[in-house]
Amino acid sequence: MSNSSSITQFLLLPFADTWELQLLHFWLFLGIYLAALLGNGLIITAVACDYRLHTPMYFFLLNLSLLDLASISTTLPKSMANSFWDTRDISYFGCVTQVFLFAFSVGAEYYLLTIMAYDRYIAICKPLHYGTLLGSRACVHMAAAAWGSGFLSAVLHTANTFSLPLCKGNALDQFFCEIPKILKLSCSEAYLREVWLLVLNACLVLMCFVFIVVSYMQIFRAVLRIPSQQGQHKAFSTCLPHLAVVSLFISTAVFSYLKPHSVSSPSLDLVVAVLYSVVPPAVNPLIYSMRNQELKDALRKQIQWVHLRQQ
Repeated sequence: MSNSSSITQFLLLPFADTWELQLLHFWLFLGIYLAALLGNGLIITAVACDYRLHTPMYFFLLNLSLLDLASISTTLPKSMANSFWDTRDISYFGCVTQVFLFAFSVGAEYYLLTIMAYDRYIAICKPLHYGTLLGSRACVHMAAAAWGSGFLSAVLHTANTFSLPLCKGNALDQFFCEIPKILKLSCSEAYLREVWLLVLNACLVLMCFVFIVVSYMQIFRAVLRIPSQQGQHKAFSTCLPHLAVVSLFISTAVFSYLKPHSVSSPSLDLVVAVLYSVVPPAVNPLIYSMRNQELKDALRKQIQWVHLRQQ
């Protein structure tokens, strides 16, 4: 038996037992990681450098890309290194860092997606008040509130999780340090503190979800009142990427944490964790750039500028 004070490292769940499959996992994750870096990096550069994109919607999108980079950079590099070097271990401090950074980035991203729903609501339902309600100072305050809320939530979860006595070994049934998997190593009733904290966090998440749903009900109602089909299409084109990102983010996370125990298994948990921790940060840039002509033009301009600099 061991406790948290004697644990110096944790053992993560490998993706495969053979070196060939581990190498395949390494190259697959490397491709996904590079795609996420490229996509989010291009969005950050385009929004920062193109004055036409200096609007509240793209300011929040820049923050979303930063959080996506933080989220995927927290989990993938260590997993790739373990596969490449055929190891499973992560240091105690590394695990604490992973828990904190992942909880921070995911929490802040969800609050930011809620703010982005409010942005779309004001833009479509109250366009005359858009400049007043979403001025530069208000946008900075809202983004700071999202980042601050994620930071506070991460501090509470991390401190509470690693203050528990861990006496059921150090093997985690996940490819990164995930709070529910760490709680399974605790043999103390004190883990109920973290459970109640998770319940409180779930209530906040539910409130944000209700706010997003109500906002989009008002948005769809307003869009359907627009007389021209061209106007409706333009309004929908600014909302659909955000709605797709929110749906992907929420559906994967809900399935991961609320799936029945009867269908739970280490391999399924591994796949689901990839869906909610790896896929959204890599796919979000593609979703936002697919139907957004302004962003496409800015990205094309940036690529052309880089090409000219290389000549």
